[in-house]
Amino acid sequence: MQRLRIVFAKCVEVKYISHLDLLRAWERVLRRANVALAYSHGFNPRPKLFFVSALPVGFTGRAEMVDVILQRHLELRDFAARLKRQLPSGLQLVSVTEVPNALPPLPAQVVAAEYEIVVESPDAPNGIQARLDSLLAAESIPRRRERPGGVRVYDLRPLIKKLWVIGRGGNMYVIGMRLQADEQGTGRPDEVIDALGMAEAVRSVERVRLLLRQ
Repeated sequence: MQRLRIVFAKCVEVKYISHLDLLRAWERVLRRANVALAYSHGFNPRPKLFFVSALPVGFTGRAEMVDVILQRHLELRDFAARLKRQLPSGLQLVSVTEVPNALPPLPAQVVAAEYEIVVESPDAPNGIQARLDSLLAAESIPRRRERPGGVRVYDLRPLIKKLWVIGRGGNMYVIGMRLQADEQGTGRPDEVIDALGMAEAVRSVERVRLLLRQ
């Protein structure tokens, strides 16, 4: 068995497809690339693909990850070339590396995610910074999430690790966020933007980096 980690970009053209559609797209790509996929056992065998946490519909991703298990060893350059020939518009290959089979499942390795959010605001730069500083200074940020089983009340503040202004162009600002993303809790950038009072100002959200356990 060979375990390969694919890093890819989910671009604007496919930002409205669901995580399930993304999984299906990768299954098609890998089958058409004619690589020796390993399959699960049972009544309905599935290719052994392990994605990180799902990217919400409408978000793009610059460094998304999926681990693929192959039955037979394949040179990385050959594997990457086969993928590139099959990738649909909107999915771009960033890198392929071989990782040890003994590593924990990919979702269990993620501890945080970084995002870049473009917002349109008439506020001056010090006004945007003041919003970020105020949120970071809060002792708690109570939030409510609607779920099929009911409403969950939780504290958003511990999930926010870092907020900063990356840049500005006219009334457009790029805000950076580092949010917790592990088994203890996952911060959502849309919740943070809402807590900043800028939900209507968002123009795009991109996950730019996933931080893994060392």
